[in-house]
Amino acid sequence: MTTAVVLVLLLAITAYAVFGGADFGAGLWDLAAGGADRGSRPRAVIEHGIGPVWEANHVWLIFVLVITWTAFPEAFASITLTMFVPLTLAALGIVLRGAGFAFRKAVVTTRYRRIFGGAFAISSVLVPYCLGAVGGGILSGRVPAGGRAGDPVDSWVNPSSIAVGLLGVALVAYLAAAYLVRVAGAASEAGMVRYFRVRALAAGAVGVALAVVALVVLSSDAPYVFGELTSRALPVVVVAALAAGASLTLLARDVLHGVRVLAALTVAATVVAWGVAQWPYLLPTSLTFSAAAAPSGTLAALLLATVLAAVLVVPGFALLYVLDQRGDLEEEGVPDIADTIEPVTPPPARARPAD
Repeated sequence: MTTAVVLVLLLAITAYAVFGGADFGAGLWDLAAGGADRGSRPRAVIEHGIGPVWEANHVWLIFVLVITWTAFPEAFASITLTMFVPLTLAALGIVLRGAGFAFRKAVVTTRYRRIFGGAFAISSVLVPYCLGAVGGGILSGRVPAGGRAGDPVDSWVNPSSIAVGLLGVALVAYLAAAYLVRVAGAASEAGMVRYFRVRALAAGAVGVALAVVALVVLSSDAPYVFGELTSRALPVVVVAALAAGASLTLLARDVLHGVRVLAALTVAATVVAWGVAQWPYLLPTSLTFSAAAAPSGTLAALLLATVLAAVLVVPGFALLYVLDQRGDLEEEGVPDIADTIEPVTPPPARARPAD
């Protein structure tokens, strides 16, 4: 039963990385788009791409937190007590990111659009880095077992956390650019297709380089996870590498069909490889999943709730994404103020009386 819960948890983390990660990466490209004039077209594509679905993707994160808290309370206590700084920064970033994105689409003046846009874009980089730093601290064994707090600084400011955090930012940037290539293509924006294709290639190349750096760092800083990545999890690592190589090759040849799927597969396989490598430990190498698990009755109730959620919620998510891909969802926000003012026709001039 514990294994089933772990599989559900890994699936939820993977879903958040693939769907939520694309949203965070879009915010990074929003930050790099430039000034109001030069960045207007890229930002329009970004808003069109993530506008209808960005709020829904955080449901996966809530699901991950609930599963961990309910099924593995001891580990949840240790992680939150130790990682309260990056987790707080991530939570604050998610709130500011959502508020910035929503209010930027609702205000009409350039000044306030820049303020809210900056909050959205900067938070989109902060959140994946902090979540990656938390993951790096966990896999390198810096979170103690027993519901105790570890070092609040070294736990997330260390070689593994920095390497995994930077890799996370690069992966979401690559994933978002690959998604936005399709969004631009569906809108017949040839210039924006080239724009995001170049950025997908750049982010993918940086991601490959950072993946190599992360492996080097883990070899000395997280020897257990590194050993499993190069043995038990190696087939999944190979899948991630092949998917990344294939997507970058297609992008370099300007063949865009299948790039989005391969980019999502790259990110998903990377997350799964981490999960396989860390098994059977929740906190390497001090606490296993079985030792941290809640009583069997709690796990059974949790699995039942998961099945009900899958039956009741997943169809709604599927419908949302299908409607979004078909372009049947309305855009959020308000039109530009210049478009809301109707021209006023002056009254006809009155004839002057004759002298």
